[in-house]
Amino acid sequence: MKTKASSGTGPSQRQLRVGELVRHALSDILSRGDLPDPALSKVLITVPEVRMSPDLKIATCFVMPLGGKDTKAAIDALATNAKPLRGEIARRVELKYVPELRFRIDTSFEEGSRIDALLRSPDVARDLDHHDDQDDNENNKDDQA
Repeated sequence: MKTKASSGTGPSQRQLRVGELVRHALSDILSRGDLPDPALSKVLITVPEVRMSPDLKIATCFVMPLGGKDTKAAIDALATNAKPLRGEIARRVELKYVPELRFRIDTSFEEGSRIDALLRSPDVARDLDHHDDQDDNENNKDDQA
């Protein structure tokens, strides 16, 4: 008996595996320049993640042009070439249905930088130092006991 996954769970193992296969194929296609579009041939595009829909028919591809410049132009060029990209992926990955490709800008690098800056802020450093002092005091009490 099949049970419906709750909305709080993450992607299934199958979604992760297919997403990784599509990501590898897309990265390979973009790095080799297998598409004749000059807009895609003049910029290097990284593909950090591909998320698959539960039915594996939609692939949301998170991409970032090298250097983070001209992101809008890169997304537009990829969207324009989605059909030929899908055909190339069909040749490289054996799937019952080749997913529809949707392209989004990967913001994980900016998010990581933002979190790093927060962790290095004086307020957080002060709180961490205060927490370390409390831990040291507790350890000293345990040693004396």
